[in-house]
Amino acid sequence: MTHVEDELMTQPECWTRAAAEAARHAGALPAPGERVAIVGCGTSYFMAQSAAALREGAGQGETDAFAASEFPHGRAYDRVVALTRSGTTTEVLELLGELRGRIRTTAITADPGTPVMTAADDVVVLDYADERSVVQTRFATTALTLLRAHLGLHTDAVVADARTALATPLPEGLVGCTQFTFLGRGWTVGLANEAGLKMREASLAWTEAYPAMEYRHGPISITTRGTATWMLGEAPEGLAGQVRETGGLWVPGTLDPLAELVRAQRLAVAVAAARDLDPDRPRHLTRSVILAP
Repeated sequence: MTHVEDELMTQPECWTRAAAEAARHAGALPAPGERVAIVGCGTSYFMAQSAAALREGAGQGETDAFAASEFPHGRAYDRVVALTRSGTTTEVLELLGELRGRIRTTAITADPGTPVMTAADDVVVLDYADERSVVQTRFATTALTLLRAHLGLHTDAVVADARTALATPLPEGLVGCTQFTFLGRGWTVGLANEAGLKMREASLAWTEAYPAMEYRHGPISITTRGTATWMLGEAPEGLAGQVRETGGLWVPGTLDPLAELVRAQRLAVAVAAARDLDPDRPRHLTRSVILAP
């Protein structure tokens, strides 16, 4: 079993622990009414997109998401939350340094032995969700679970759905598809983006991701026999039928969207195996992007 496969299988336990510890970390996480930006790179950026949409949708306050390198320094925020598994990513550390003394910062990380521990004003360590793999799975979803629980949006049903996602066979014919499109709405757009990234990283697959209502505005033109369109969350009315009419495979989101992401992680590993690729050694990637001065 690969590291990534072994790690993604532990997500239900990690989510349960993160949810149980959310209250203990409340002082380090955004308070209701704060104007917040959530930042990250790669997978962490896509989790930031989902977390920002969830928080603002819950009425907790205006919340934006940015790639760490694209943070708008002209905007005023009460707090910036940085998601960083490694705690060493150059863009995140540079941003935290630039914000020190000006905007309160929180880092959510997996490794307490890294520079981020002193770069941020507050730190939440999810070391039990750390990973040996380059391809992120459990840290990303555990960090998002922590933030969902902090907002009062996590339930035991989410964990049950994750167990179902791990135990249920993937849809027939899915692994053999040549192109994959992931769709989301609201907070699940970030999950769709992350599902596409997992496929590219682990299996070198041709994948795309869009807000579901945007799919009709051009992207559906590539859908045909041998392609798959996977909905994370509730689909817009009529879209499933339109995809099926193209000859493409429609994959409905039947579980909690975060659990659907777990299914997509499993698909990435399965497609890698079918293509004789090692998902623990993704092409051109390292566990953390550390740039020379």
